[in-house]
Amino acid sequence: MGSFVTMQSCRRYVVLVIFLSFIRNISTSVTHYSIPEEMKEGSVVANIATDLSLDVKTLNQRKMRLDIVANKKYLDVNKETGELYIVEKIDREYMCLAKSSCYLKLEVILENPVRIFNIEVEILDMNDNAPQFRRDTIHLDISEATPKGERFSLSNAVDPDVGSNSVKTYHLSESEHFNIEVQTGRDGSKFAELILTNSLDRERQAVHNLILTAVDGGTPARSGTASVIVRVLDTNDNTPTFDKINYSIKIMENSPIGSLVVHLNATDLDEGSNSDITYSYSLYTSEKTQETFNLNPSSGEITVKGMLNYEDFRMYDMEVIATDKGANSLSGQCTVNILVEDMNDNHPEISIKSFQSPVKENIELDTVIAVVSVSDKDSGDNGVVDLHIPDNMPFKLRESSDNYYELVVSEPLDRERVPEYDITFTVTDRGSPALSDNETMTLELLDVNDNVPQFPQSFYTIRVEENNAPGALLSSPTAFDPDLHENQYLVYFILEREIANTSMSMLFSINPENGNLYALKTFDYEIEKEFLFHIEARDSGSPPLSSNVTVHIIIVDQNDNAPVIVSPWRAHGSVVEEKIPRSTDKGSLVSKVIALDTDSVHNSRITYQFLQVTDATLFSLDQYNGEIRTMRMFSYRDPRHQRLVVVAKDNGQPALSATVTIKLSTVETAVKAYSDMTEVPLEYDIFSDLNLYLVIGLGSVSFLLLITILVTIVIKCQKPKPSKAAPPCRNSVISERNSTIADSTLVSNDAYWYSMLLAETRKGKMVVRQPVPKGSRYIVSSLPRGTGLTDTSGSAASTLQVRV
Repeated sequence: MGSFVTMQSCRRYVVLVIFLSFIRNISTSVTHYSIPEEMKEGSVVANIATDLSLDVKTLNQRKMRLDIVANKKYLDVNKETGELYIVEKIDREYMCLAKSSCYLKLEVILENPVRIFNIEVEILDMNDNAPQFRRDTIHLDISEATPKGERFSLSNAVDPDVGSNSVKTYHLSESEHFNIEVQTGRDGSKFAELILTNSLDRERQAVHNLILTAVDGGTPARSGTASVIVRVLDTNDNTPTFDKINYSIKIMENSPIGSLVVHLNATDLDEGSNSDITYSYSLYTSEKTQETFNLNPSSGEITVKGMLNYEDFRMYDMEVIATDKGANSLSGQCTVNILVEDMNDNHPEISIKSFQSPVKENIELDTVIAVVSVSDKDSGDNGVVDLHIPDNMPFKLRESSDNYYELVVSEPLDRERVPEYDITFTVTDRGSPALSDNETMTLELLDVNDNVPQFPQSFYTIRVEENNAPGALLSSPTAFDPDLHENQYLVYFILEREIANTSMSMLFSINPENGNLYALKTFDYEIEKEFLFHIEARDSGSPPLSSNVTVHIIIVDQNDNAPVIVSPWRAHGSVVEEKIPRSTDKGSLVSKVIALDTDSVHNSRITYQFLQVTDATLFSLDQYNGEIRTMRMFSYRDPRHQRLVVVAKDNGQPALSATVTIKLSTVETAVKAYSDMTEVPLEYDIFSDLNLYLVIGLGSVSFLLLITILVTIVIKCQKPKPSKAAPPCRNSVISERNSTIADSTLVSNDAYWYSMLLAETRKGKMVVRQPVPKGSRYIVSSLPRGTGLTDTSGSAASTLQVRV
């Protein structure tokens, strides 16, 4: 049955539910009413006489009275009309504190005959209170080194209203560095955490002023604000860190005061005062929690401070801040959840019915590994259990029947990545607080040959010095196979490849067990400079797997070849004799020493020095091209014979050298040449009187090491007119026009061939690579034994190819 009450143009809805029962001769009626709080005095709630079917006229005669059970008198009944009305304005928050439901119990007593009616009036909450913060201003000190995503507790707002009229959400003023996230506590209360979204820079902005707004869920909604002042700190960059971020502690109710709950421990990597830590509650920790538990600021011990009553509070959430004593103190925080235990004293149980271990790593998906059953002796929600395994495993649970589960493979397994799994089965009941048990089983994986041997490098470059000892260890290009047992036993081979009809196995060998690579012969850089082949590593699995790697052997040159002096030519162990006019001018070319070295470029770089010289003031030697020139003109005091010892030294370490001895004899001015030239016998030398110097150069070595030695000397000449020949001088060349061969140009192709281009000097002017005029004739005398001359140019400039 329902009735409507109208007061001050506001329609209020009153719900009435009547239950009637009859006990012996006394009739008792139970009537329920629902009214909003804050109704004005005198407002009519309902007509009791009508709702209880009483005669209004007899109310006074039957001495009707209203008793309020365990509360002050907020309501009364009009005996004339039978109406229940408001005597004093009802404040639900005052009367019922923070209870979710609020009832006012009344008894209506009538006499003649005696009847008692029980009345319950439910006081409905109105959104008559705005959320309020414990502090109007919240101060936070945050280091500029704090990383993005860090969270900070903010003081929560309190709203005496309940249900949807309590605090629903929070809002933060606009900020590019901060945001909030609304959290819900286990008791249903709402609180906000401040989240750092962008890194702070104290030099740009030292203080951030924010406005935190708490909004309830009433209609219309009410709100309250608090000022959040964030001060950015600059130094002391190590924050205290707790051993755990979250502590979950269970404690029995009625534990004695002073009992130790937990000993929190935080450490700071800094030194001195920056590592001294004090512990305190955060602003989020409620006053009730702080009144119930004591936190020692020095040791971090949390002890019982007030009585614990399971019926009043079953859980306590607190945040503890550890702050160091640095100039700009830093802090770390942890969450402590204290659960007060009361009932649900039977733990759930796990029974492993079947477990298959070990298994092959290539086991098929959806294969059953284990069968598990769970049970709990409790009843109701406390006896309902849930079974789960860690989320990061390649398995899943599949319920086969009531309280029976199958563990099946859900993802491919790889023994090389994870050789075994410790699978923890955790069973949890749905009691409050929940109890749980766990059982750990180890699943071992058997190896399958599914991995190819891998070399750490795809290409090996090995440098080997020439003249190595046969059997020397060059390198150990070993491979790795992550498989086990025979699947990881590797055998090494050299893949056969022939170079110049020579197999690699004749040059190198490899230890099939450890991959050590050896040289089977001594290498010569001047003959063999590099080798390229492949090494294969094969495991012993079934079927076997293999891989190969490329090996590049580079022969490194050693300075094992001494320079060889090829010019001026001399018999082995003999001395070179030269003649020059005493009238030779300063700076004139006397001779040129040329030496060759078959080593590499670095070791074959040759320099020339005087080892002995008769008169150091008379001759100079160019250390790079080997030219010997006069430093001054001869005087009558200078001896007629000069002895020069020249050493040619290469650039190797240690350096190798060769020497040549040149004996110079000075002669008077040359005999006047005749107009008609007469051929000079070959036993005379072609050098000295006319200051002619032949340059012997480098030629080419045949491609397949078949060195073909070709000796030719080309002389372009014309028949001279008959005349009386002047006595030839040794080492001279005379032309019909009294031309003097002054110099030569060296052209080198390799270590065995030399080409010399003759040049002609007329009246002191050199003409290089010009055709030789008809009628000219060159006389070459005293050539070494075995020298051949060949004309290769026709009428052009003559080229002499001399094989020594």
